[in-house]
Amino acid sequence: MKIVVAGKGGVGKTTVSGTISRALARAGHDVLALDADTNPMLGVSLGVGPEETDLLVAVRQGLETGETEHERSTEGFVERFGRDAPDGVRLVVASRIERANPGCMCCGVSPEGLLTELDSAGKIIIGDLEAGIGTVMRLQEGHADIVLVVAQPTAKSLTIARRAVELTDDRGGRVIVVANRVRNDDDLAVIREAVGDCEMVVVPDEPAIALADREGRAAIDVDPDAPGVRVLIELADRLAGMAVAA
Repeated sequence: MKIVVAGKGGVGKTTVSGTISRALARAGHDVLALDADTNPMLGVSLGVGPEETDLLVAVRQGLETGETEHERSTEGFVERFGRDAPDGVRLVVASRIERANPGCMCCGVSPEGLLTELDSAGKIIIGDLEAGIGTVMRLQEGHADIVLVVAQPTAKSLTIARRAVELTDDRGGRVIVVANRVRNDDDLAVIREAVGDCEMVVVPDEPAIALADREGRAAIDVDPDAPGVRVLIELADRLAGMAVAA
């Protein structure tokens, strides 16, 4: 199964991606976490740490200087440019190298192209997309089985979320809205009005997640029993059930 996580920058999509990846891996699933954001921070939310996350990015960018060898196969790409994160998650940073005709998996491979190439047989792939709707606009059938759209109750966030939902619906895809940082019924009503009648999970405004962000740690490590973290773990359980049923 291929799952992508979309939303405006700063709404918590990377925290969602990292937490569900760890929860799925803890439940025994083979998980590949693909950081397709142009500001790659998924390693931090997975518990790899800021320094190791920066190192992964540096290895990718080493292609431009010739310090890193090129890789022409998808499997080789995952092996060469990935690393193991806690609970057995395999993390790959897909920071793009801009080349007109790349000729290999290393240079200029778009997130949607990489999602097409990656084999999800026997595993669950979680793709943390770039902020906004650019990649969502380019997604075609087969790129993703489920699109998680993360939204918080702010005008800019909801504009992006509404458009992402519409684009996914237009292509017949399955979308689940993750209503994040919800403080009260008014917040939830605003999000519901913006995204319409679609599947939704509600993540309360969670101090443990805020603490994880401040400390550069994974929310699931800070407090797996915190209400907001529990919602994401339960979402991972739902996604696992969908993967089995697929």
